[in-house]
Amino acid sequence: MSSVVDVWCNPPTAEVWRRLPEVARLFVKSGSPLLASPPTNASKPQEAEALTMSPKQLVALMDQEGIDRIMLCAWCRPGQWIFTNEQVLEYTRAYPDRFVGIATVDLDKPVEAVEMLEKAVCEYGFKGLKVLGWLWKLPPNDKLYYPLYVKCTQLGIPFCPQVGHTGPLMPSEPGRPVPYLEEVALTFPDLKIVGGHIGHPWTEEMINLAWKFDNVYIDTSAYLPRYYPKPLVHFMTTHGRDKVLFGTNFPQLSWKRCVESVQRDLRLAPEIYERFMWKNACNVFGLDERQPAPSLSIEHHNAKL
Repeated sequence: MSSVVDVWCNPPTAEVWRRLPEVARLFVKSGSPLLASPPTNASKPQEAEALTMSPKQLVALMDQEGIDRIMLCAWCRPGQWIFTNEQVLEYTRAYPDRFVGIATVDLDKPVEAVEMLEKAVCEYGFKGLKVLGWLWKLPPNDKLYYPLYVKCTQLGIPFCPQVGHTGPLMPSEPGRPVPYLEEVALTFPDLKIVGGHIGHPWTEEMINLAWKFDNVYIDTSAYLPRYYPKPLVHFMTTHGRDKVLFGTNFPQLSWKRCVESVQRDLRLAPEIYERFMWKNACNVFGLDERQPAPSLSIEHHNAKL
């Protein structure tokens, strides 16, 4: 069985969804198995416990559903941290061969943001920066991002924005690939950019950017593979075979359901399947290309530490 790397995953804690009601609503609407009944009252610890997974519990679920590595992202919204880089670090330190940290920053504090990003990469070993434009109501060509792009380029890590419309009830305009992300790619030709959530309904704009710029990529998170737009499937199986990365937006979509849909509905050639499911992620994020067995048990894993 081949390896699977999920490039867009969210923290599995109940507190995150209390602080992100816009996202929790979307995940419930999507039928997320972990958020079918989100906790509405902080005084109900049994409900919160059902939504909160320790590193060990999350690895157990990954083993069960055939996932080798996930990129776990921090969250910050204006005026409030949702899940800090240090909280992500707890997962990556517990299972460094299963979790990859993706940093975020507080855009309202530009100098501290650059320092925070450098610390996350140089001290914590994180592999990318994620900032959601819709959450800040700032497209990626806003001046507040530019010092971060310089630092990302210096550190050799990707910038991972959300592209396309927003499922949460927030304005979609910051997610338009053209002109906003195109301007960034033109200004910073050495910056790696991984646009998450395929860019729908501007997917073809996102495809054009990935074709036009050597350092622009697409991840497929938040969409079940059977619903990928046909132009995206054509791109990833032809001249864009190195440009598209597998993602789920966990826990919005279950890993098992997404992997099964790739295998059943896309019917990719073996070489394309490997590139999409893990090799492209390893290349873009600078991960080793080992292929651990998805059935790796927690006990065996802990014995190696």
